[in-house]
Amino acid sequence: MLPRSRTLPTRIHDSTLDPDRDARRYLQVEAQPITSKIDEDAPAVENTTTGGSKCFDDDGRLKRTGTVWTASSHIITAVIGSGVLSLAWAIAQLGWLAGPAVMALFAFVIFFTSNLLADCYRTGDLATGRRNYTYMDAVRANLGGAKVKVCGAIQYLNLFGVAVGYTIAASISMMAIKRSNCFHASGGKDPCHMSSNMYMIIFGIVQVFFSQIPDFDQVWWLSIVAAIMSFTYSIVGLSLGIAQVAQNKAFQGSIMGISVGAVTKAGTVTPMQKIWRNLQALGDIAFAYSYSIILIEIQDTLRSPPPETRTMRKATLVSISITTAFYLLCGCAGYAAFGDDAPGNLLTGFGFYNPYWLLDIANLAIVVHLVGAYQVYSQPLFAFVEKWAARRWPKVEEYDLRLHGPNGHACRVNAFRLVWRTCFVVLTTIVSMLLPFFNDVVGILGALGFWPLTVYFPVEMYISHRKIRRWSTPWVGLQALSLACLVVSLAAAVGSIAGVVLDLKSYHPFRSTY
Repeated sequence: MLPRSRTLPTRIHDSTLDPDRDARRYLQVEAQPITSKIDEDAPAVENTTTGGSKCFDDDGRLKRTGTVWTASSHIITAVIGSGVLSLAWAIAQLGWLAGPAVMALFAFVIFFTSNLLADCYRTGDLATGRRNYTYMDAVRANLGGAKVKVCGAIQYLNLFGVAVGYTIAASISMMAIKRSNCFHASGGKDPCHMSSNMYMIIFGIVQVFFSQIPDFDQVWWLSIVAAIMSFTYSIVGLSLGIAQVAQNKAFQGSIMGISVGAVTKAGTVTPMQKIWRNLQALGDIAFAYSYSIILIEIQDTLRSPPPETRTMRKATLVSISITTAFYLLCGCAGYAAFGDDAPGNLLTGFGFYNPYWLLDIANLAIVVHLVGAYQVYSQPLFAFVEKWAARRWPKVEEYDLRLHGPNGHACRVNAFRLVWRTCFVVLTTIVSMLLPFFNDVVGILGALGFWPLTVYFPVEMYISHRKIRRWSTPWVGLQALSLACLVVSLAAAVGSIAGVVLDLKSYHPFRSTY
């Protein structure tokens, strides 16, 4: 995703937890010579100078040009990411009956709550009300109070966790490239065991450099490359799964999923482990689907009329339908190919000897994608901390660093940004080395972000926005949905944490080998 390459539009979250932001920071031009600042606490009024302009929208920003198809592409790009690699494993735990059914159920819940959230883009009238540019703006406008801070804490903790998950996934793919070439050179005789620590450190060093890019303005090209890479490795994984099924001449797997007593690489599956695995699979599927945290930002790119919420509903239907079909194909193809032995990372299950070159391409695509996805998901957290620091220490200056001699180009280096972002990358790398369990971490992230960000806040904002009375039929129905999803999130979190505990029994910190 990506949770989702969960690739975000540029300049999102630029105003997180900052109610006094200048709305024209989103522009590189001056929107209005008359108005210097948009007061977000003021009632929504139509700007008569720009309301009918062909160049500006009613909020003084440049005319938005997004359509159903551009919004759909943003959502698909954001959702389809490294989470797709764990879907075959998730279906293997749940089986042919429950696996696809749970995936379809998650798709419906995401679709429904996304429509609720889309209605919260404008405060007041759906067509003329004041715009909320980010998810946090919508929470502030509809709920306010302590819930804004709670939402921010969950959001940023989730972003930190995604950075850890992406570091682990990137190291696994880098090792897969090294092992495939080792297997090819030895004809499969050398087991080619190696540690993941070195590859996590390499990935961290790369991120130290990319993390010095100031903001989303400068990472748009990285997002595009990441999106292309996301589709590349997903299609390779799907193709190899289909080819493996054709080679086996039969579908692997069972109705109820992996059975108690089955022997896996992690040992014999006990009844309790079967339960934990099923719960963890829920978290993996939730992680692969969640994108609500960027829905408002995508909606802010849509042109109007028609009202943005109407366009967003159509885009959500199109994108969720396409994504669900793609996920079912990848997950079911992987399960049909490997059955109970479906790997946590689909691309590591095809062996490393043949076709090693195709697997190298796919794993290289994963690494490149994750380099960009790491930045896309870290930039909002970078921006939040640096805004707080700028208010706390306003005298911290940026210095010009000249390149290529006295006549070379100059780039601005901020001392706080250099130290803080480097420390962030070092911290995520260390945590990844301590907990190098891809599936377990993905499950925890899915459980952490699914209920609060995908269900609870959209439901509560919709109730507030529509002024739905307590104990009315719609209110009871929405609260029942929220409660059911809370139970699912807690169960997924318990299962994923249990998975980490089981892995730690045979794991020594900083000495992981594959």
